[in-house]
Amino acid sequence: MRSIRAAAAGAVTLSLALAATACGGGSATGGGSNDSPKTLTYWASNQGASIEIDKKVLQPELDKFEKQTGIKVELEVVPWSDLLNRILTATTSGQGPDVLNIGNTWSASLQATGALLPWDAENFDKIGGRDRFVDSALGSTGAEGKDPAAVPLYSMSYALYYNKKMFAEAGISKPPATWDELVAHGKKLSKDGKWGLGAEGSNPSENIHHAFVFAEQHGADFFTPEGKADFTGDGVVTAVKQYVDLMAKDKVIAPGNAEYAQNQSVSDFAKGKTAMLLWQSASANLASQGMSEDDYGIAPVPVQSGTPGTGKQVNSMVAGINLAVFENTDNLDGATRFVKFMTSDDEQKILNKAYSSIPPVKSAQSDSAFSTPANAVLKDTLAKSAVALPQVADESQFETAVGTAIKGLFADAAAGRAVTTASVKAALQKAQQQMPAA
Repeated sequence: MRSIRAAAAGAVTLSLALAATACGGGSATGGGSNDSPKTLTYWASNQGASIEIDKKVLQPELDKFEKQTGIKVELEVVPWSDLLNRILTATTSGQGPDVLNIGNTWSASLQATGALLPWDAENFDKIGGRDRFVDSALGSTGAEGKDPAAVPLYSMSYALYYNKKMFAEAGISKPPATWDELVAHGKKLSKDGKWGLGAEGSNPSENIHHAFVFAEQHGADFFTPEGKADFTGDGVVTAVKQYVDLMAKDKVIAPGNAEYAQNQSVSDFAKGKTAMLLWQSASANLASQGMSEDDYGIAPVPVQSGTPGTGKQVNSMVAGINLAVFENTDNLDGATRFVKFMTSDDEQKILNKAYSSIPPVKSAQSDSAFSTPANAVLKDTLAKSAVALPQVADESQFETAVGTAIKGLFADAAAGRAVTTASVKAALQKAQQQMPAA
């Protein structure tokens, strides 16, 4: 999910939203209208280093859309810490936007509310067709077998960012390819008040993204094939412990990172306080904080053994942002035109360049601007070694419950309390008990 994001705050349940009512002023009985054809409200997610930067990126494009169509778009950039709760409130209150960004991992959960416009063949035809989008991005737009609940807007994957100068000073010639190498490098780099790796220990979404990748590398899943929560299997427990142990046992993450939830680890990396960062499409964020692209390298996220990106070596979740329309919008035609505009080749190039993300539109992705060494790593990961988080109705509760459990484990590690296999399993068992009954 975002890229540069904070977690959705609070344990929010989607059961309250299953009887979704109107948003954007449309009819509460279902189905959109065109009662307000000259305006749209748009909730954008916070993709840049600040909300103000997002406004500077987006407003010129919205003005362009208004000039082309006569439709004024009222923009609100919503912090990631508020976005999921805001969306769920909108699905129940009837007070919400016409169009909004959603983290692609939420697609199936929000789809289950019935509040979002389904993107069937007819609707896809209105924006140029489903086959314009890459398959990996379409795989995170809703539950399998159902029409997508949203359209891909920005594609991202995790990568390892490393400080070239700090590596050279430590006598390290190349980035780590395995987790053992990452720990070994991290120990060499953790000295003199600086640390090997940054993390966002209080950010449930970041926690679950990394734990999911670790679990996939251990051959484990958080859900059974039937979609039932299964958080306490040996592979999952091992994966979560391995992640938290980067602070608890290996001592390559600063204890203070247990409190990070608002991109502080990105700032630490930009300032040379940490030597490595696992992040989604971080280049634009780092540039906005004054870090030159010459100062850091980008490599695939490490794997358990072997070489990242080969075979079935999962080293990222399929990250990204989708664009959704509330089904009960009062400007259905305008909302569809806006989605077509935002996913056009020209806009895809402009917006994804601004956010150092990858266009999910095939023709835009082939542009030379997305063939830089940094983007090559991201594109290769998405094509070969990234897997979508579970597209199940309970996915957002899963992120909150397990991500918060890991937050607690990081707090234990920071406080010097033992993080054992038993304590990890107990935390995950508690998280599983918070999930809706099957």
